[in-house]
Amino acid sequence: MEKEKQNVFKRIMSIRGMGQVVTVTVGLIVLCIVFGIMNPTFFSSRNVANLLRQIAPILLVGIGQSYVLITGNIDLSIGSVLGMSCMISATLMTKGVNPWVAVLITMVICVFTGVLNGLLVAQCKLPPFIATLGTMTVARGVAQFVNGNYNTDAIGEEAELFRDVFYYGKTIGLYNTVWIAIILFLIFNFLLSRTRTGRHTYAIGSNIEAAKLSGVNVVATTVKVYVVSAFCAGIVGLITCATSGMGTMDAGNMYEMYAVAASVIGGVSTLGGQGILIGTVIGAAIWGVLQNGLQFAGAPVAIRNIVIGIIVVVSVLLDVIIRTGMPRKKKTD
Repeated sequence: MEKEKQNVFKRIMSIRGMGQVVTVTVGLIVLCIVFGIMNPTFFSSRNVANLLRQIAPILLVGIGQSYVLITGNIDLSIGSVLGMSCMISATLMTKGVNPWVAVLITMVICVFTGVLNGLLVAQCKLPPFIATLGTMTVARGVAQFVNGNYNTDAIGEEAELFRDVFYYGKTIGLYNTVWIAIILFLIFNFLLSRTRTGRHTYAIGSNIEAAKLSGVNVVATTVKVYVVSAFCAGIVGLITCATSGMGTMDAGNMYEMYAVAASVIGGVSTLGGQGILIGTVIGAAIWGVLQNGLQFAGAPVAIRNIVIGIIVVVSVLLDVIIRTGMPRKKKTD
């Protein structure tokens, strides 16, 4: 029995990225204890509920970015696609379009952006940084264009159900935003860990040439991961619209950073081929706890951003050191 337990533990720890997941989980527990001691209100049921609702959007964009990072690429357009989703959906609703038709149109446009990103990177061989930088600018331009370079008016009472489904409503004691994040996590985690598409995603990130020789359709798989990223960003754009009840052209600013933070803190390698989505959950939770706890501690926004930025840099640096080793100086005669 003892040997069986040890074997199960070894199998779990052998999963790519699980070691860092365990480490950051311990860090998350420590953070919660520290902030709880500093301010007992941190553990109040109201704050915990709001904290989970704050974490959910970061988790969603983190899931999308994780898919892309595992292939060894990156998606800089996440924040702009989010803003485009917020503005398109809100503009359509203020023009009298049924909220659910507006949601459908918005998500089709977001998914198309993901397809475009994937084709530019895999088919046209553009560096992912350049390709998604371009679509980032275009998507932000669309967000500004759809309502004549103005934020929208309030989306109105007709969209009350839309706002309840995506933000204000509760189901079995949890905000619907949290349920959306849980459901999408379960779906995308299954696709990544239990399907051929998931195996191909890891294969491309580990060694793209070997993946091609193994029969992996690199173009199709790359398009799929960028579609996942754009889809998640589009959903968060709808959540943002439901939160404020209007469309704002600057919605999604800094979300590229939040997505990368959730991913790399949770053990997803920027070099590709490594990481699991449960780590992204922990990474998003650490981001949310830090923001929430530092706010309780009275830290200004600037300090919170500095702390998050340092953690991201350190996480990536550690990943590079572990994966490639410290650079060694050549001996001179």
